[in-house]
Amino acid sequence: MKIIVDAMGGDNAPFEIVKGSLRAARELGVDIVLVGREDEIGRCLRDMGCDGRPERVSVVNASEVIEMDDEPSLAYRRKPDSSMTVGLNLLKNGQGDAFVSAGSTGALLSGATLVVKRIRGVRRAALAPLLPTKTGHVMVIDVGANVECAPEHLEQFALLGSGYMKGVMKMDAPRIGLLNNGTEQTKGGTLQLETYPLLQRLHEEGKINFCGNVEAKDVMQGVCDVVVCDGYSGNILLKSIEGSAGFIMSLLKQIMYKNAKNKAAALLLKKDLYALKDTMSASKVGGTALLGISRPVVKAHGSSDAEAFFNAVRQASVVAGSGMIETVTQQLKNTEEK
Repeated sequence: MKIIVDAMGGDNAPFEIVKGSLRAARELGVDIVLVGREDEIGRCLRDMGCDGRPERVSVVNASEVIEMDDEPSLAYRRKPDSSMTVGLNLLKNGQGDAFVSAGSTGALLSGATLVVKRIRGVRRAALAPLLPTKTGHVMVIDVGANVECAPEHLEQFALLGSGYMKGVMKMDAPRIGLLNNGTEQTKGGTLQLETYPLLQRLHEEGKINFCGNVEAKDVMQGVCDVVVCDGYSGNILLKSIEGSAGFIMSLLKQIMYKNAKNKAAALLLKKDLYALKDTMSASKVGGTALLGISRPVVKAHGSSDAEAFFNAVRQASVVAGSGMIETVTQQLKNTEEK
């Protein structure tokens, strides 16, 4: 398994990216291709005590870097020798099994769509993060790649999300919910009302396990495994959950340090509190898969440290080895034929 890494993307690049990648090479047994400015990558390796190239690690030089303020839709063309563009071309040409970047989300989405290409039949690629729930995890698709969607896009999101949860998360029949302002079939705007029968049809054909409309308040209760929505609604849902989680953790911290009695209780609960924090930590998930792209592409968080990037590489290796892209490709082909 060979994972191509954008060594220059993200707030903490290249040091934390290189550090996380080296750990992945050691612990996951994957080959790593670091793409970026060779002199800076070499300096990072030396700072980490590496003499020469570490085992299972290679470097491909790329002189340019796509910055966060570059125009996303044009960045990969204007900077053809950027670490992101070079890495995506390596993936396209079969010189790796997956690509991971903590760089600009917009540039990565545009580059992956136009360089690596979408799965045949897929109209829109989507951002699909996994979030912790009361019973496990839930995928939200889409969370911002497609602000405006047609019912047919959400129909494909359901197929993509179901394919990921089956292939990567090993679920037999992941429950697909449609994000709405009520659980009744008659709820929602035009998009939701027109999408519902499309998902119901897929359910009747045995292609997905559609469980109906899902309200935002129930998502974290684990009522479904995949939440299908347009990118605008999905992004609001995601940011609301992230903000609420941060708010709750800050309140807990204030309570635990309020007085001596609470501090003593905090010591007794320290292990459980850290476990709770890890559950809500983006570092443990690692990244967000770009679903609908013909080869595995994972977007790591822009502020990824070494641990977060290690987990993003781990996620990419699991996606690459799952066969889910091939499965979804065949399923979409069968749907088109009908």
